[in-house]
Amino acid sequence: MPSFENEFTYKKFIESGKEGDFDALFDGAAERVKNSLLGKKVPIYIDGKEVYANEELKETSPIDGSLMGRFQKGDRSIAARAIDSALAAFEAWRGMRYKDRAAIFMRAASLFSQRKFEIAAILSIENGKTRYESVGEVDEAIDFLRYYSIELLRNRGYVRKTSLAASPASVKAGFQGAPGRMEKVSIVMKPYGVFGVIAPFNFPISISVGMSAGALMTGNTVVFKPSSTDNMTMLTGLKIYEIFRDAGVPAGVFNYITGPGSEVGDELLVNPKVSGIVFTGSRATGMGMIKKSYDAGMQKVFVVEMGGKNPVIVSKHANLDDAVLGISSAAFGFSGQKCSAASRVYVHESIKEEFLSKLAEKARSMRIGDPLKKENYIGPLISGSALARYKASVEEAAKDGRIVYGGKEVDMGLGGIYVEPVIVEAGHTSPLFHNELFIPFLVVDSYREFDEAINKANDVPYGLTAGLYSSNNKEVARFMDRIEAGVVYVNRETSATTGAIVGLHTFVGWKGSGLTGKGTGSRFYLQQFLREQSEAVVR
Repeated sequence: MPSFENEFTYKKFIESGKEGDFDALFDGAAERVKNSLLGKKVPIYIDGKEVYANEELKETSPIDGSLMGRFQKGDRSIAARAIDSALAAFEAWRGMRYKDRAAIFMRAASLFSQRKFEIAAILSIENGKTRYESVGEVDEAIDFLRYYSIELLRNRGYVRKTSLAASPASVKAGFQGAPGRMEKVSIVMKPYGVFGVIAPFNFPISISVGMSAGALMTGNTVVFKPSSTDNMTMLTGLKIYEIFRDAGVPAGVFNYITGPGSEVGDELLVNPKVSGIVFTGSRATGMGMIKKSYDAGMQKVFVVEMGGKNPVIVSKHANLDDAVLGISSAAFGFSGQKCSAASRVYVHESIKEEFLSKLAEKARSMRIGDPLKKENYIGPLISGSALARYKASVEEAAKDGRIVYGGKEVDMGLGGIYVEPVIVEAGHTSPLFHNELFIPFLVVDSYREFDEAINKANDVPYGLTAGLYSSNNKEVARFMDRIEAGVVYVNRETSATTGAIVGLHTFVGWKGSGLTGKGTGSRFYLQQFLREQSEAVVR
């Protein structure tokens, strides 16, 4: 059995003294993508065949408004065709040996690795990530494919065999525990059928690949819908389809359909031929989807991650330099457009002013601009709706608290939406501490007693990620015992709340951030796409 190893592209380049080679590979790929891959008409793919809708969706880059491509505006009837295709392909796919399915996705991982810089460049142009974030995201997709393939092999397709020994005694009537002949028992995990995979804009490669591979690898078939309205990431979705196809996923097993959630997503929710939904997005959308499906009498499986409002506690025993670096990275990387982004801080009152001063200085040093240029750290907001949230939040901050830094839109002369990161001091009761914003916006409150900070940290409906900076062992132990979050980091200078690594950290939401209590990059992830069957045979 192969052993798992994380891809870690940038780390390997920089540790071998070849950062210049890394930059050259990315810059060359970005130039090729701009010159030859953008602006084309792209079909939907159902059963391996091109399908065209009556209307098109034009996707543009948030960097400068340039055309990414002309995609199909799929509707409910096209979604139903994709579902029928996936259902027709299910029996043959589920009947394939688990070793053969694992081999397909190991090949897919290798193809992603070969095309890494091209896909990363598309990702940067499509949703405004820096080269480091984009290459890291493609790495994560590769890691998901390899890790889950190895888990499938390690668990032998999730089949467990046992037996009940024969008894020399006999009885004339059966009952619990009655003696009888030998029973051979197999506990078999079996796929459900068709899964709808509804992907987010902010991690359109890694999360889309992880969700899709989880369903596919375990023998289910998929109708895949990339983000197609407002925050569009349909070109990266096409690249996923192409790699799965080229790796050997049969026609009909993975269907690619673009279109609005009101049509395509809704059909996935209410169509009785769909057994399950995999979704990453906002809590309101996720809960609305679950309600709609169950209200329609559809007893579907839901594997969902639903955002966060992630806290960081900065103790009086903290290394402030580490705290400032980790919090600024987690809050302002990718303009805060991550479900795991640090969005609120509780700092001990004795160090509040020093912390805020250092944090503002760090934010001021973060260059804003075209994310394709390596010197820039903060790229554009994804859409006009994100800018509207930004402006409304700045107005709320001016009313409820004190704006320590930022709050203005920045004209970069590119045509995209660029804004300053925002640091606000306010009280914990402000809505800014409780509502997920998905923008580069950080609110800070102070505390006196450590338990007060933990109580405030837990006082939201979310429970995704959380961070602590403290050298006090009692505080660390107290934090680990009481914090209500699925992913917890202490004294992490690279990022306070973001950057889970496949096979090392599991990424799981508690409370309103998740549903199953099992996370991605985990030994338990694949089991969510399977149901147990106990098979007893008397010999």
